Amino acid sequence: MLGFVLLGVGSGSTGIGNALQNAFNFGGNGGTSISSLEHKVAKNPNNAADWRALATAYEQKQRTADAVTALEHLTKLHPKDQNALGELASQYSALATTYNNEYSAAQLAAAVAAPQNEFLPPTTTPLGRAYQNTSALGDPIAAAVTAGAQTRISTAASKLQSAASKAQAAYKKLATLSPTDATLQIQLGQAAQNAGDTATALAAYRRFLKLAPNDPLAPQVKRVVTALKQQAAASQTSSQGSG
Repeated sequence: MLGFVLLGVGSGSTGIGNALQNAFNFGGNGGTSISSLEHKVAKNPNNAADWRALATAYEQKQRTADAVTALEHLTKLHPKDQNALGELASQYSALATTYNNEYSAAQLAAAVAAPQNEFLPPTTTPLGRAYQNTSALGDPIAAAVTAGAQTRISTAASKLQSAASKAQAAYKKLATLSPTDATLQIQLGQAAQNAGDTATALAAYRRFLKLAPNDPLAPQVKRVVTALKQQAAASQTSSQGSG
């Protein structure tokens, strides 16, 4: 499963700490109702200002998934609007955090519902297969509970992977538009790491270190780079061994 990460933040010369710390704080105090704005965008879907206002209204109500939908429409109308793209990327990251929590909760629920599964023999063994067979040694009630829990785990994992990948894509587009922005490089690195794309994460972190070598986050990023390189090497060794 994904190793969900968020680097610590501080106040640095590049302002990266503040940018990361405020990543999810968008929108101001609006007065137009959500229903009114929804009616407006339905009537005129090409009005960027209405999509902008609707996204802000959703964010204020913490309706993250709806805010993402509104921002997706906005960025389609203005694909090079970096403020909108940055906001969309952060909302994707917020969704990924939510789904990561759901995934962890589903795993815990599965363990609590069927704790005996932790001590069962592997399903590759004859005895393990017997326990999986409800007509043999298995408990049909426990099997049904476990199946439901596994479905919730799989659903949460799929949503998490999708949101993390979309966050990475958004930050990658932003980094392309502003290749010398160190903040975007570290945000891209985090998003790529959460999406399981080690190669992109390493490239972004190295780019960040080149752009902001004296930033207070640099030592931490260097440690992350070292850890990712070690993980990549271990994974390659494991793959070669299994092959």
